[in-house]
Amino acid sequence: MARPTALITGITGQDGSYLADFLLEKDYRVVGVVRRSSTENFSRIEHIRDRIELEQADLLDQYSLIEIVGRTRPSEVYNLAAMSFVPTSWTQPVLTAEFDAVGVVRVLEAIRLADPTIRFYQASSSEMFGKVREVPQRESTPFHPRSPYGVAKVYGHCITVNYRESYDLYACSGILFNHESPRRGKEFVTRKVTHAVARIKLGLASELRLGNLDARRDWGFAGDYVRAMWLMLQQKEPDDYVVATGEQHTVRELVELAFEHAGLDWREYVVQDPALMRPAEVDTLLGDPSYARQRLGWSPEVSFPELVRMMVDSDLQQLRRSGAS
Repeated sequence: MARPTALITGITGQDGSYLADFLLEKDYRVVGVVRRSSTENFSRIEHIRDRIELEQADLLDQYSLIEIVGRTRPSEVYNLAAMSFVPTSWTQPVLTAEFDAVGVVRVLEAIRLADPTIRFYQASSSEMFGKVREVPQRESTPFHPRSPYGVAKVYGHCITVNYRESYDLYACSGILFNHESPRRGKEFVTRKVTHAVARIKLGLASELRLGNLDARRDWGFAGDYVRAMWLMLQQKEPDDYVVATGEQHTVRELVELAFEHAGLDWREYVVQDPALMRPAEVDTLLGDPSYARQRLGWSPEVSFPELVRMMVDSDLQQLRRSGAS
């Protein structure tokens, strides 16, 4: 029996790299889509470069997507590429819409035209809930996005449902709540905190500036969440699933845990900066993963404290390895 082929957009990102690791363990042929650019960052997939195939295509270019889907003939497509940093969506709202909304249509069109039997996963986001209508949020909770990113993700989510219903495609969306790891970009609050803690511990920094310490999030481990993505495409019928831990923590709790793990008192180093507040804040996100648990048999394995400690230890190790101390 031939090895299944998975095509991953956004393979160089946090989720893409963990998904590639996971699928290689399942003996998939993994093809990653990368954009042609003057600066390439393959650091997250460097350890598997010799085991995956990288092909150039772009979510802004319809023809390139049709060509790559037709040529590589995947059985599964995971659309993880996105303009994914919420604050940037305020300064680049049009580009965010091109990638996170219209880009999804382009991938779906490529599948519809090249091979409608392909199974498709769309990376939806808890940011779609925004100003939440109920707590916790589940698959039936109405959307009320509070950023250009959230708005674009709602479009991407709804067009996936539309193609599933209109063209009978096997198309799923995972409404993923915040998921973090040592591979998270330093612009995201979890990694911003753990990297700053490591720098402060090694005497390389003296303060950490943050915005809203009272924002509440449902944080999980990215390595757990990619397993849910794969499980969605193994079911008999396609559907949409909330993927979350069902636990909520404040940014303040994140800070306390990270500094405590390094043997530091966070109150001596953290400065709250009004300039880092969002124009429209999402105050609370809490997912109900019971449907994913029931239908997929999925549950998270890494706890929030374990995740924070893992990230602090990784940042300390990276800084020491680089000789920064």
